[in-house]
Amino acid sequence: MNVHSSPTLPAAAQEVVATLVAARRSGHPAPAAPLRDALSTDDEAYAVQDAVAQALGWFADGGPGYWKSGGASRDSVLSHAALPSAGVRVAGDTLADLSFHTPAVEAEIVLRIKEDVTPERAQRLGHADGPALVDAMAVAIEIADSRWQEGLQAPAALRLADQGSHGALMLGEWLPCRAHDWASQRCEVRFGGTPVIANTGAYSLGDPLWLLPIWLRHATRGGRTVAAGSVVTTGSWVGAIPMPKDADVVVRFPGLGELGLRGGTVHSSRSIDFT
Repeated sequence: MNVHSSPTLPAAAQEVVATLVAARRSGHPAPAAPLRDALSTDDEAYAVQDAVAQALGWFADGGPGYWKSGGASRDSVLSHAALPSAGVRVAGDTLADLSFHTPAVEAEIVLRIKEDVTPERAQRLGHADGPALVDAMAVAIEIADSRWQEGLQAPAALRLADQGSHGALMLGEWLPCRAHDWASQRCEVRFGGTPVIANTGAYSLGDPLWLLPIWLRHATRGGRTVAAGSVVTTGSWVGAIPMPKDADVVVRFPGLGELGLRGGTVHSSRSIDFT
């Protein structure tokens, strides 16, 4: 298995692993309150992520192909999580086989790595190296969800341990990665025909490619290589917007693409009509 072997976890952290595995297998979220103080560091939360992935066999056939990364600002500590491929969807796919507890919509840009990145190379990378690492980008919708009954109000360490509260990832059409004026980029979200939010230049890190060296150093920890074709989603432009039950969703980044969920099926287009 191409998954970093976690160090021996304290008993409290092992209880978090067991609770998350049981919640994912049963589909029933667990209370976070009894485990509020179970994790003392981010490293323990990441070790829990790895242990859950191993218990559920997510990456038994190779290393993770999908990741999430992001942070509140360039001065903040970024967070990361490897994502199970079973929750990744593209145009024409349905979400009918997935169940959600407290789903929320995040509008994002995803990047695709064009060549293998070894741990040694990751350590040498600077922020200016980002464009040379990426061959494509796309509009994406992450559905945030939680295995904790408290949802996105659960303690931060427990949310991180729960793959960063990941539920599913929808990918739009791939575009060549090119220089882009992110400060002028608009993002729009609608549920059905109702506008939810629209903003310009609201991405917290300024440029999605900025996080690549930080994420890659995390993703290559323990000696693993990030394979060409790996995909990372880079953080929400709109926060996490609670998603009404059975809602149609449209996320639009003018000039880059549009992605929607209509009748439970993913739709991707460059010309979704917002009128």
